[in-house]
Amino acid sequence: MMAPRSFRFQRRLALALLLAASAPVLADGPFQFYPLAPCRVADTRNPNGTNGGPALTANQTRRFRMQGNCGLPVGAKAVTLNVTVVSPGSAGWLGVYPATGFSGTSTINFNADEFAIANGAIVPLSPVAGPADLDLSVFWSNYTGTAPQTHVLLDVTGYFQ
Repeated sequence: MMAPRSFRFQRRLALALLLAASAPVLADGPFQFYPLAPCRVADTRNPNGTNGGPALTANQTRRFRMQGNCGLPVGAKAVTLNVTVVSPGSAGWLGVYPATGFSGTSTINFNADEFAIANGAIVPLSPVAGPADLDLSVFWSNYTGTAPQTHVLLDVTGYFQ
């Protein structure tokens, strides 16, 4: 037996409201894209620092500062990156996302002991208020459960504002 028409409408309305309430909040826009000459903004092979070492440890989050580096102005809404994983200690995936929230999305997947593997990405940035604020996060999830390390390179190629 089929449900009455008004009941079906109410179910659809409830589902639509539920989906709308759980939808991610999108940034204002549209934004203008500004290309940049490729520039290495972070390299974990370098000495320890905000955009340098140490290497990423598996299942840990590391935050970096994009805005104000490599021609990327403070106030940029998103960045275009080339993300490179160098000599990973185990297979896994890397997520690159704003410092204020992880979407659970993989930016690049890789196998253990690959020399280097890269992928392009467009990543929103968290707003910054001061020079010590970090606006981009990187999370490495490995498949083995052990805690090896890997190096990550972030090359900026443009931004949206």
